[in-house]
Amino acid sequence: MSLNSLTKTGSASRPLPRPDAGSQTIYRILIAIGLVHLLNDSVQSVIPAIFPVLQDSMGISYSQMGWIAFALNITASIMQPVVGYFSDKRPTPALLPIGMGFTCSGMIFLAFADSYMAVMMSVILVGLGSAAFHPEGSKVSHMAAGNRRGLAQSIFQVGGNAGQSLAPLLTRWVFIPFGLMGSIGFAALAAVGIAVQIFIARWYGQTLKSGGYARKKAADGVMNPAVKKNILYAFFILIILVFVRSWYVSSIGSYYAFFLKDTFSLSTQDAQIYIFLFLGAGALGTFFGGPLADRFGKRNMIFASMAFAAPLSLLLPYANLFWTGVLLSIIGFIMLSSFSITVVYAQMLVPGKIGTVSGMITGLAFGLGGLGALVLGNWIDAAGISPVMQVCSFMPLLGFLTFLLPSDKKLATWTDRTV
Repeated sequence: MSLNSLTKTGSASRPLPRPDAGSQTIYRILIAIGLVHLLNDSVQSVIPAIFPVLQDSMGISYSQMGWIAFALNITASIMQPVVGYFSDKRPTPALLPIGMGFTCSGMIFLAFADSYMAVMMSVILVGLGSAAFHPEGSKVSHMAAGNRRGLAQSIFQVGGNAGQSLAPLLTRWVFIPFGLMGSIGFAALAAVGIAVQIFIARWYGQTLKSGGYARKKAADGVMNPAVKKNILYAFFILIILVFVRSWYVSSIGSYYAFFLKDTFSLSTQDAQIYIFLFLGAGALGTFFGGPLADRFGKRNMIFASMAFAAPLSLLLPYANLFWTGVLLSIIGFIMLSSFSITVVYAQMLVPGKIGTVSGMITGLAFGLGGLGALVLGNWIDAAGISPVMQVCSFMPLLGFLTFLLPSDKKLATWTDRTV
C-alpha cells in the first residue's frame, strides 16, 4: 500500500468535524432578548423622565434629582460586573426572570411612594433588576450571534435604547395625568418581560446542556507582558470614551427638558417630545451602528460616532427651537450608534470573560451616567441650567481619543498572541 493511499485511508477513517453550531445566528432569541431589553429600559428610563413630575408633586431640588439618578445607576453599575463575573464562573439562566422580578417590584413600590426616601428605595430595586438583566442579556446575545456579533449586539442594544426613548412619551401620557400611580402600568410591562425571560432562560439552559456554547478562550500559554499592558491601556481609553458618552447623554436625558422650559418657555409635556427625538434617533443609530461596524470596523465606528457629533453638540445650546429638534435627532443618531459597538470591542479585548466585560462596560455606562446626573444636578443648582448645558456641549470633542485605540486587526493579533 502506498503512502498516499495510507494517508487517504487514514483521513477517511477519521470522523469529519461537526459544523460549528455557534456560527448560526439565532434571530428568534435575539429578537426576544431585544424585546425584554426594551421593556426593562423603558421602565428604568422612566425614573429620570419623571423628574418634572416629582418636582411638581414633592418639590425636590435638582440635587435631589441627581441623588435619585445616582442611586439608580450606581446600584446597576456596582452589581453588573459582579453578576457578570458570577455568570462566567457559573452560568445561571434563572437570573433573567429573577432580575425582571426586582424591576416589577420596584415599580409597584414606586406607585405607592409618598416620600423622597420611598422613591429612593423603589429606584434601588429597579437598579438591582437592571444589574441582574444586562450582563446575562448581553451573554445571551453573544451566544445567539453566530458570526454576526455586531448585528446581534445592535439588536440587543436597540431594544434598550428604544425603551429609553419611549420614557419621555410615557411620562407625558401616563405620569403627568396619573402621577406616580402610573407606575402600575410599568409593573405590568415588567410582568410581560418575566414571561419572555422564562422562554429565553429555557433556551439558554438547553444550549448549555447540549454543549452548543462554550466560552471562547485565548490561546494556550502566558500572554506577552507588553501585549497585556497594551490591552489594559486600550481598556482605559475605552472607559474614558464611555465616560464622555454617558455624561453627555445624561445631560440631555435628565436635564435638557429643564433647559428647554427655561429657554423657550415650553410646558413639561412639550419639552418631553424633544428628549424623545434625541433618544428615539439614538435607538435607530444603535441598530444601524452594529452592521456598519461589522463592515467598516469597530474602532472606526466608535470614532465616527464622536467626531461627527462633536460640531453639532457645540451648536445645540444656541439653536432656535426648530433647529434644536433637528440637532437633537441627528446627535442622538450619531452618538448612540456606537453604544453596542463599545460592548463588542470590550469583548474582543477580553475574549474569555463575556459576562464580566459586558457587565463592566454597561455597568460603567450606568454608573458614570448616574454620577454625571449627580454632579450636573448640584452644578445646575449653583450655576443655572444654561451655563452647564453650554459646557456639556464640549464633551464629545474628547471622542478624538479613539485614535489611541488599536485597530480591529491589531486587536485580534493581541488577543491571540502568547509566549
